[in-house]
Amino acid sequence: MLTRRVPIAALLAFGVAFPLVFTNPAVTTDAIYTLIFVAWAAAWNTFSGYSGYISLGHAVFFGSGAYFTGIATRDWGLTGSEVFWLLPLAGLLGGVIAIPFGIFALRVRRHTFVVITIAVFFIFQLTAYNLAITGGTSGLLAPTINFVTATYNNPFYYVAFCIAVGTVVISWLIRRSRFGLQLRAIRDDEDRARGLGVRAMRVKLGAFVFSAVPVAMVGGLWWYFTTLVDPSSGFDPLFDVAVALMAFLGGLGTVSGPVLGALVIEPAYLYFQQHVASTYLFWMLYGALFLVVILALPRGIIPTAAEHIGNWRDRRRSDDAGTAHQPVESSAGDTAKESA
Repeated sequence: MLTRRVPIAALLAFGVAFPLVFTNPAVTTDAIYTLIFVAWAAAWNTFSGYSGYISLGHAVFFGSGAYFTGIATRDWGLTGSEVFWLLPLAGLLGGVIAIPFGIFALRVRRHTFVVITIAVFFIFQLTAYNLAITGGTSGLLAPTINFVTATYNNPFYYVAFCIAVGTVVISWLIRRSRFGLQLRAIRDDEDRARGLGVRAMRVKLGAFVFSAVPVAMVGGLWWYFTTLVDPSSGFDPLFDVAVALMAFLGGLGTVSGPVLGALVIEPAYLYFQQHVASTYLFWMLYGALFLVVILALPRGIIPTAAEHIGNWRDRRRSDDAGTAHQPVESSAGDTAKESA
């Protein structure tokens, strides 16, 4: 247990100290975007990774959280750090939206569920294009923020850090709970889980609603940080593909896998975006990487690495056991020869 707690504590300490050590605004900006996707990937995995129902419509909650925060900030005349207090309300809205969305979509099985989530996503995107309250194609601008220039990114960083850590912790607690066991039973064999008394619809809906809350919160934070949301950016289908790739790369259904995937893929995307003119080339690489991960690492980096480490330890123990027994056998043979 201690061997696990020490690296986790060191990682948290590094996360807290990060903007104090790396003061370059470009670096902290990338860190904020990365933490947003860490939270999104961890929340998405709590539903899709544990239940086996792959959602490609979680950008619905992201965009809804962004638009809610923008509309509330505009209509209530909020500025500065008070806007951060809207994020729990944005998360609550995401959970409320997830209830009818889930009741409708989760009545079908997995492959049809994917199609329904995509359809619902486009309904929300088209609605944002055609409503006056959302600003239509122009979107919503954030107010001017009077933060200190030298530490401008720090409030956004720490809010994103708290949401990401909280989401990962809750995901870990869910995985270890009876609720998480029921989700994994649904993933393995839903009909058998129902036969054993699992209320599959209720369990799936609960996980779906929880996964929507952090995604909507980071959507609101993303709007406030980027200062603009429009239908194409708030409801971006490529976000859903990216999050799914993060989870698959790190290890779908594990707690740390989506976190690792987000820590690898999002900084890589941001670096590519800053140094290569055509960002669409990276999305093509996304697709190619997705195929490689599915074919070469279907279980993801962390489960595959854990399996190899376990096999290596087993072989080492076997070799050590063989070495330990060898002198005993030699000594016994020498004694027999002396007796003869």
